[in-house]
Amino acid sequence: MAPALGLVYPWGRDVRRGASLVVTMENPNYSVVEIDGPEAEVLQAGVGVPMDKGRGRSAKQFTWVLLLRAHRAAGCLASLAAVAWALPAAVTKRFRRTAAAAEGPGHGRGLLLYRFIKGFFVLSLIALALELTAYWNGWHLPKPSFAVPELHVPEVVEIQGWAHSAYLSWMSFRADYICRLIEFLSKSCILLFVVQSLDRLVLCVGCFWIKLKKIKPRIEGDPFKEGSGYVHPMVLVQIPMCNEKEVYEQSISAVCQLDWPRDRLLIQVLDDSSDESIQMLIKAEVSKWNQQGVNIIYRHRVLRTGYKAGNLKSAMSCDYVKNYEFVAIFDADFQPSPDFLKKTIPHFEGNPELGLVQARWSFVNTDENLLTRLQNINLCFHFEVEQQVNGAFLNFFGFNGTAGVWRIQALEDSGGWLERTTVEDMDIAVRAHLNGWKFIFLNDVKVLCELPESYEAYRKQQHRWHSGPMHLFRLCLPDIITSKISSWKKANLILLFFLLRKLILPFYSFTLFCVILPLTMFVPEAELPVWVICYVPVCMSFLNILPSPRSFPFIVPYLLFENTMSVTKFNAMVSGLFKLGSSYEWIVTKKSGRSSELDIFTQSGKETKGTALGQLQKQSPDGELAQINMSKEQHDKVLHDVKKANKIYKKELVLSMLLLTAAARSLLSAQGIHFYFLLFQGVSFLLVGLDLIGEQIS
Repeated sequence: MAPALGLVYPWGRDVRRGASLVVTMENPNYSVVEIDGPEAEVLQAGVGVPMDKGRGRSAKQFTWVLLLRAHRAAGCLASLAAVAWALPAAVTKRFRRTAAAAEGPGHGRGLLLYRFIKGFFVLSLIALALELTAYWNGWHLPKPSFAVPELHVPEVVEIQGWAHSAYLSWMSFRADYICRLIEFLSKSCILLFVVQSLDRLVLCVGCFWIKLKKIKPRIEGDPFKEGSGYVHPMVLVQIPMCNEKEVYEQSISAVCQLDWPRDRLLIQVLDDSSDESIQMLIKAEVSKWNQQGVNIIYRHRVLRTGYKAGNLKSAMSCDYVKNYEFVAIFDADFQPSPDFLKKTIPHFEGNPELGLVQARWSFVNTDENLLTRLQNINLCFHFEVEQQVNGAFLNFFGFNGTAGVWRIQALEDSGGWLERTTVEDMDIAVRAHLNGWKFIFLNDVKVLCELPESYEAYRKQQHRWHSGPMHLFRLCLPDIITSKISSWKKANLILLFFLLRKLILPFYSFTLFCVILPLTMFVPEAELPVWVICYVPVCMSFLNILPSPRSFPFIVPYLLFENTMSVTKFNAMVSGLFKLGSSYEWIVTKKSGRSSELDIFTQSGKETKGTALGQLQKQSPDGELAQINMSKEQHDKVLHDVKKANKIYKKELVLSMLLLTAAARSLLSAQGIHFYFLLFQGVSFLLVGLDLIGEQIS
């Protein structure tokens, strides 16, 4: 087993501890040496590190330093060899597991897109074989230049048989017809690409202006100062959840510690869990905090209709809700700080047109793996730039579904929660905007939450986030056109909010970089300019990383990963736009239950929770208690039998083969930048297709 080297990897965590250096040699002929203090400086001097004058060197110390370097190098080589040895076996197991699960439910989703990519790949292989044959037989034609602007077409006497003649006919057809079609598509995508890049640039300029002028929503004075006469409004807090055993405890604990008068606060735990053992655990947690004087109630729906929207709608229909003025919503993995309500509720004071106050998300597992780091780049840009700029200049943005406070009157005037889409948060925000309500975004108020750590969870989340808006656009378009808001607000909703940022972005990303670019390698007459492939995408990636400067080393992986995710986003966009089956599919994002500083309070209540669970079981009838215990045992058995495992993603794998084939074809045309882009993008698709980017399960 290779030793731990104590290195700092850009995709991992800093595992160094202390200042001492320990060398452990696995060979029994060697001993263990600990280098610390003055001796360490002497050894460093042996390899060229500056030291004070007067200190000498010895051959023995220099030898130990060389042994240390050799041992580290051997450890690195052993680790690389172990990975290279284990990778083929792991990939083989994933292929077998995927083949076994292919007959289960869900098989066939995205089948049309997969068949298109697969057919494109087969044609690319045939085209590559044809081009290689032509190259080795000398049939290829010289590329046009400024001196000779037209291709040299061989005379009849130069044609070498029927195969050569067929190849020349194919080249003529390719140049006359296919090239024109590709050029039209590429110019259209380039136009969309430039427009979207300009939109991104304008948002960044707006963010810079906000920073320069220090524009942000402010609370006048200190409303909570003694003698201010501030009357705390009635606040309802809702925590919707569904089978989220890993995170329910920390979220309930954080919400119950909100600094607000207990007689002015009510907490609703809205449990849609189908597992009775999880229901019992959540009931016990609610009972524990109820015994401590917190005004908290537990609600459970037997029929989970409408998903999260149906859950919130059912909770808002309670009679006691009419006594409350505001409602704060937190998903099951969100942990607000105790002063959250004190930082958000006062913004409603003296602002009757304000309907929503949205806080920013902060993440407890940003540095967990490469996938979480790349997600952090996207979400930092979303909150720091998109939400903040739209909130400051337009008083409108999409509600993020959690970590926000609504004025209940705004919800009621807008029709309440509707179950027609899987993006109920965006739905209510659009309808509230059409009714004249304003929103503000608080960039300095952050709520802790968790990022998906596995690619499977992230992929399902992105599918819902990109199919839902297109489905909503179909439903909201007539209401937007007939609404009484100004024309420029209608244009902003239709052209920017929906079309440009929700439809055009995934469309051109997939079409330009995954279809047109590899196609131009087999039709070299329609070449994409270098600035489209390299310069502009790198500049846009640089702008995306600006809100999270610590992520700058990941600019190239981020660019490649965003192009890789375009196939998932494009598939989701099409399914939502044309109302396909997966557009109304809601899958709860898998959580890991990562800890944070608020877990100190959670740990302090472990014993109390056990007591509450015992008391709750005593209150249940004997038959019901036996049934609950039996269901809990069955749940534990299912968790023991069903093991989490990494998967194989066929669309990404076939696309990787397609891009690598196109990269091989580009070598025949000596297209340098195109080759490197296709090579690295193909490797990126390969890593994602083998599920090697996120959480790895042994």
